[in-house]
Amino acid sequence: MLLGLDFDNTLISYDKLFRQVALEKAWIPETTAAEKNAVRDHLRAIGKEDDWTRLQGEVYGGRILEAEPYEGMQAALKQLCARDIAMRIVSHKTRTPYLGPAWDLHAAARGWLTQQGFHDLQGLAWSPEQVFFELSKEAKIARIVTLGCTHYIDDLPEILEMLPEHIEKIYFAPNDIAAAAARPAWRVMRSWRELPTLLSLR
Repeated sequence: MLLGLDFDNTLISYDKLFRQVALEKAWIPETTAAEKNAVRDHLRAIGKEDDWTRLQGEVYGGRILEAEPYEGMQAALKQLCARDIAMRIVSHKTRTPYLGPAWDLHAAARGWLTQQGFHDLQGLAWSPEQVFFELSKEAKIARIVTLGCTHYIDDLPEILEMLPEHIEKIYFAPNDIAAAAARPAWRVMRSWRELPTLLSLR
């Protein structure tokens, strides 16, 4: 088994951080939910698409170390490591934001992984070579296939739909109550605590 893992909105949760940064800028009302999409929808509704783009660059770049891991993620991955399950992170993101300061988004993401103990011997003890950030969705899919991933976890249905049939697709859908019905051929993971069971490790 080789388990592939998405990064953005799969390992790392930006929901609270998007709301926090947008509130600091007075771009959203206090009543806006602590969800990335709620912040996006408000800014788009008031014609502030460019502000939304700048906000993404700031959150994914200069403020990423303030973002939280999804609850249970690290414990689940440690359990898989203890079972000698091979894993790779394969994600896609531009090198720098489309608008705003030119943060290196790949370096920022790697910094978050380091902060979270992915490379510590007392943590997951991963090698940096287990982490891949590609510049496009197509390059991401190609990397997943080239690495030989047998299973892949992502929060984006469009990515899972691009994968070859022989790869087991795990849809990370913590907020999608209709996910199982809409994607009957996929395994649906609503929380990281479910992962060992989904992989038939219990």
